Amino acid sequence: MITGTGITKVFRQRGGLLGGREVRALRGVDFAIAKGGSVSFIGESGSGKTTLGRIVAGLETCDSGEIVIDGVPMSSLSHRRRQPYFRRVQLIHQDPYSALNPTRTIHQALEAPLRLRAGQTGRSRSWIDDRAEELLAMVGIDPGYVLPRYPHQLSGGMRQRVVIARALTMDPEVLVADEAVSMIDVSLRLGILALLRDLRERLGVGVLFITHDIATARYIGGDGELYVLYRGQVVERGATEKIIADPVHPYTQSLLSATPVLHGLERPGAERVVPREMQREGLPDGGCLFARRCPFATERCESEMPVLGRYGGEGTPAEQEHACFHPQRRAVIPVGVGE
Repeated sequence: MITGTGITKVFRQRGGLLGGREVRALRGVDFAIAKGGSVSFIGESGSGKTTLGRIVAGLETCDSGEIVIDGVPMSSLSHRRRQPYFRRVQLIHQDPYSALNPTRTIHQALEAPLRLRAGQTGRSRSWIDDRAEELLAMVGIDPGYVLPRYPHQLSGGMRQRVVIARALTMDPEVLVADEAVSMIDVSLRLGILALLRDLRERLGVGVLFITHDIATARYIGGDGELYVLYRGQVVERGATEKIIADPVHPYTQSLLSATPVLHGLERPGAERVVPREMQREGLPDGGCLFARRCPFATERCESEMPVLGRYGGEGTPAEQEHACFHPQRRAVIPVGVGE
């Protein structure tokens, strides 16, 4: 079980005429990833989802807030003592072309983490070779063909499967998949998504899926939870199927409206929610962060910051939360291509 409470992160840029500025990547984010569960973070570029994934994997530190793994707060441990906890969380990189060292064979890429694992458990050298073959077979590629080759000799889809196999060398409890199919050919994406879903079911591995595509989030974890991030703030969260079927925050509705489907397959009578302007840097932090772009914003939205609350108010089931002063269910469906 991994939980995050009040996670904040600020990046400080240097230089420029004004001496640099601060970029608030995360603004008090709370989340929970159950053992074997699925959690998806979606949002536009710059929403903070990748930064959050790196914090969960131990590759970044948060400025405030707390990450708790199996009941142990990470802030209470030294850097050395928290490493075994973060090894239970492995990151699947977005770019399979840069994730693997081009000067090392696939066997060498898998051997290094397996040697570390063998040293911890007293395993033999033969176990390292056998385990490398087993992991490659597990992700659907031929070990005899792949192990002696260099990354440039493999296709993008095969490289991504190798990256997933490398993440499995540490027997993780959670995989953080950061846009894991965005740089893969469209024809190969479904295979990678099916693999991640199969690993969840077969190994009981939890998946934190980071994406801008609601359809892929639904495919990986339709039985899990969905968190919608905007400028570092969770603006809506709940069961994945519930959020997709009945979004109540205008930003979530705009994401769904922007997802294309084939022309002629739209649901009759569905609404489209279109932001008033494009996302851009330098928008004010006062009030609702989405207010300048929201087509339903009022004066209150410009001056007050909404916080997460249950849709329907207290006393209703906690199946859906939102940060909006004017939540409303809307039957949003993707618009047709060519419209």
